Amino acid sequence: MLVISLMLFACVAVGQPVTAKADYVVSKPVISMYSSASTEHEVVSQALYGTGVLAVEIKDEWIKIRTEDGYEGWVDASGLAAIPGGYAPDGRTVRVAQLSANVYREADVTKHAPVLNLPWEARLEVLPVKVGSGERWLQVKLVNGQTAYVQQGDVSADFSSLTIEQTINLAHKFLGVTYTWGGTSSYGYDCSGFTQMLIRQRGITMPRDADVQARWSGVAPVSRKDLMPGDLLFFGESSEKITHTGMYIGAGEFIHSTTHAHPAVQVSKLEDMPWTKLLIAARRVK
Repeated sequence: MLVISLMLFACVAVGQPVTAKADYVVSKPVISMYSSASTEHEVVSQALYGTGVLAVEIKDEWIKIRTEDGYEGWVDASGLAAIPGGYAPDGRTVRVAQLSANVYREADVTKHAPVLNLPWEARLEVLPVKVGSGERWLQVKLVNGQTAYVQQGDVSADFSSLTIEQTINLAHKFLGVTYTWGGTSSYGYDCSGFTQMLIRQRGITMPRDADVQARWSGVAPVSRKDLMPGDLLFFGESSEKITHTGMYIGAGEFIHSTTHAHPAVQVSKLEDMPWTKLLIAARRVK
């Protein structure tokens, strides 16, 4: 029955201007961005460890930030650090290349518990120090200035863009990751957070929200019969009320983060209900 609530497929829905130079760095693995300066309000997005953000407004213990994609929201100030000169400069930055990565106080996984567990795409500043005689470990500087260690297999200094085929292969890595409203990390994505992340792997910064993505100047309309892998699909009640998005992967299937059936990143068939009836538009990134 189509009377299943469209909120089950909903994403967040407010676009923001492009960010200026960052003046804070995210100091926790993932911080939630709220619509107002209180945890009683809606989570609209998230920001990841080691990424720079711009402070737009300060109210008591809350800071309204703007992220690299130009999105704004309120965060608890305890999740940010002001670092003169910034963090993880060009040439000394790695990003987490697994669904999550442990960071240790020493180059050993058994002596102590990890000091941090970081999600996919979180950033770390690498120090120019050789660790031991092998190539297993990197020494890093954390946002708080502490020295720590991460296994090289968990991170990558390669920020080169992926092809569409590589992006789709990557998307399958996130199957089963829990749906999270406002989520933009491998701890949990919402629908538009997931597609935005996938497009970012192609070296393209796309708007945060599904309805804004569908109207974005960086995409072109595509008819259903002409769909190709990598195209974006948009679902909802009407073109004025788009509430969900996913990426077409070919053979009549698409990958998306949804609460339908089970709340996770999953692959669905476009011909199945409710998707075939809810499909409003398809877009191809230019």
